[in-house]
Amino acid sequence: MLEGKIFYINGPVIKAKNMRGFKMREMVLVGEKKLIGEIISLDGDIATIQVYEETSGLKAGESVISTGKPLSVKLGPGIIGNIFDGIERPLSKIFETSKGFIPEGIGLISLDTEKKWNVEVLIKEGDALKAGDIYAKIKETSLITHMLMVPPGIGGKVTFAEKSGTYNIEHVIAILKDNDKEYKLKLYQEWPVRTPRPIERRIPINKLLVTGQRIIDTFFPLAKGGTAAIPGGFGTGKTITQHQLARWSDADLIIYIGCGERGNEMTEVLEDFPELKDPSSGNPLMDRTILIANTSNMPVAAREASIYTGITIAEYFRDMGYSIAMMADSTSRWAEALREIAGRLEEMPAEEGYPAYLASRLAQFYERAGYVKNLNGTEGSITIIGAVSPASGDFSEPVTQNTKRVVGTFLALDRELAHARHFPAINWLSSYSGYVSMLRDWYTENVSEDMLKLREKMLGILQEENKLMEIVKLVGEDVLPDGERLILDISKIIKVGYLQQNAYNSMDTYVSPQKQYKMLKTIDILYESALKCVKKGIPLSKVHNEKIFNEVIMMKYNAREDDDEYFSNMNKEIDDYYNSLEMMYEEGAENEDKVSQAK
Repeated sequence: MLEGKIFYINGPVIKAKNMRGFKMREMVLVGEKKLIGEIISLDGDIATIQVYEETSGLKAGESVISTGKPLSVKLGPGIIGNIFDGIERPLSKIFETSKGFIPEGIGLISLDTEKKWNVEVLIKEGDALKAGDIYAKIKETSLITHMLMVPPGIGGKVTFAEKSGTYNIEHVIAILKDNDKEYKLKLYQEWPVRTPRPIERRIPINKLLVTGQRIIDTFFPLAKGGTAAIPGGFGTGKTITQHQLARWSDADLIIYIGCGERGNEMTEVLEDFPELKDPSSGNPLMDRTILIANTSNMPVAAREASIYTGITIAEYFRDMGYSIAMMADSTSRWAEALREIAGRLEEMPAEEGYPAYLASRLAQFYERAGYVKNLNGTEGSITIIGAVSPASGDFSEPVTQNTKRVVGTFLALDRELAHARHFPAINWLSSYSGYVSMLRDWYTENVSEDMLKLREKMLGILQEENKLMEIVKLVGEDVLPDGERLILDISKIIKVGYLQQNAYNSMDTYVSPQKQYKMLKTIDILYESALKCVKKGIPLSKVHNEKIFNEVIMMKYNAREDDDEYFSNMNKEIDDYYNSLEMMYEEGAENEDKVSQAK
């Protein structure tokens, strides 16, 4: 067993000598308490190690012991519905032995080795298996069936196959033989967190991740297998937006990582999520949720590792054929952990003190998203949604700018909208989605052919309103012609009646894409009918019918998901009013002509 000696300690960063034979990125046990650490630099016989636990009390001269393997996580039944720290240690189990804080030296405890699972074995002796093949399955929760897969890089002929039954995760289910090598397949496998799991190939993105949030699904869509950033200053609603996405998105599995957030925010997540119901099945939301909590007072190195732990777990379930939505809240805190460790390593700082490799680390993380064909022939996806917390809401800072370069959807949260109580506070002028063209066929098949045309039209109205407001601020609204004043009226309907959404209203918290289209179509019918009257010279005071405008704004609260009759009646009311308005003014014009001719 290899053993080195500590001679330098600087917070979570230590240096040890006599380290020849140790490997880069190897997991080691540090000091008498056997703290978990990872080698991040080797220089001759001197190694630099980042420790994932509190180093208080550690002394020079204590030992560093080799484990012979990289920092890895156990992947098997027992992950779903659990709450872990940044290196996959179950917090509920730790709480049983330590009521206050995570004690040092408890080791890399992970999945419950005593709990027994009902295992359905799918193979028999003599079968040939390759990497990724499914050899057994477990009904882990009411919503997720856990597939036990042959680990990557392993294959061979089955020389032993256990019968279906009840076993713990250490039980050998099958034995594979490949020439002289023999592999024992248990109910779990281990995988290094910094190494992406292999796939057969990537598949072009073409499916919407339905979130039920109108401004996202309609204007700035997320795609299954895509990436998104939600940047915003304090109080703009990053966390509640991610909670809504976690609760309502149509992914099979949700992984929520609280990366360096305040303890009270993570407490809210830990209290709320177990009580929430999955809207599609009515079962507890935790039946398809995994929580990773690494608050700001936990060791900074574990915060840096937490997103790798989360994405590795996501890749494991993706390999089973599931679609995963992964929320990272927030990547800014993760980047700050990188900055702190880089400072202790005395690395040359780049912009705002962040390490020069910040951009590449962010890109490597988001690159692990995607829609793929797995080794076993199934298709799965990982969608990464990262919150960014720029100081003072300054989007020009390095984390936001480097994230913006690599994500497909950018949902910019606006402080002024948040202060005006407009939620979600996503700014429709500075946000964008690169997936619109990729999802064109999906919208055509599942919603309507003209959905994206309506989207472009409404975005155009909002952009025109923004220009007009510059004039209004200078000289007032009265100087504008009626056609432009109508744009201001319709923009208000779009903003208040469509973009603003109440997360605490049962009717409005989730809206299907089909209902979103009907709402948008009604707004379009109102705009076109009113514009037609304005072009005929009818005064805006008559065109602007307060009752109809308010009804259109309130339809988000009054129309049920499948209430086609409501929208038909609403559209008919709009048509009837404006048709009668046209007829009345046309008759009035004819009478005036007759009077003038008689004179």
